[in-house]
Amino acid sequence: MAYRYETHLHTKEVSACGHTHAKDYIKFYMERGYDGIIFTDHFFNGNCGVPRELPWAERVDAFCRGYELAKEEGDRVGFPVFFGWEFNFEGDEYLTYGLDKAWLKENPQIMEDTREVYYGRVHEAGGLVVQAHPYRERGYLNAVRLNPYYVDAVEYINIGNEPYMDELVPEYAKVYGLPLTGGTDMHNIEWGQTPSGVETEQKLTCIEDFVKLILSGKGFSPIIVPGREDKQTRERKLTILKYERDGNFTLCKDGEELHR
Repeated sequence: MAYRYETHLHTKEVSACGHTHAKDYIKFYMERGYDGIIFTDHFFNGNCGVPRELPWAERVDAFCRGYELAKEEGDRVGFPVFFGWEFNFEGDEYLTYGLDKAWLKENPQIMEDTREVYYGRVHEAGGLVVQAHPYRERGYLNAVRLNPYYVDAVEYINIGNEPYMDELVPEYAKVYGLPLTGGTDMHNIEWGQTPSGVETEQKLTCIEDFVKLILSGKGFSPIIVPGREDKQTRERKLTILKYERDGNFTLCKDGEELHR
């Protein structure tokens, strides 16, 4: 038996770009046969709607409100709801799983972290880091920034992307030995998107189960939405930069290094 989980969505309560109230996601995903959802609102360095002038602890409380409202509804109807967030650097964003509100309150220094330090800090606490939509092109981005060294997996299917933006991900992941996940990047259930996420061989009872599963690299696969495999290659508009262990970026084109 396979189990389906949404791994990437945003709420109206927390993300400035969110349009759907947190509790309304429960019925939506239950009706589509999902077995649970992970809430990943934009953190304070991303498109977050939490007021910046609040003290850190109050900001964290406000940030967790979407998840907590959804969990109340999920608990009421017997539907698993888990917690995560989406962390931003220079437009390259990282889905972070396995940690909680208490950890966020104790770690305000993450706002000053480099990619390497953030990854190490999350790992030390037992968390998981997945690069979201690595080849995304948008008007707010000036480059595609790849980070193969300080992530545990990469998001292959992202319904918020045009399909051609995802087509380079499998080869990139293969080169660096990174597992592939999927996610809807859901912002609004009224947009008519067919959800993605991950399909697992085992039922998840907690977010720690998800972390262990992805770190194992087996027993799961991204949910391929019908039609996403019919991809149309287009000329890329943004420079592709690959993050290196020394903190610099290498300029690449279609995965080939050009120069330092």
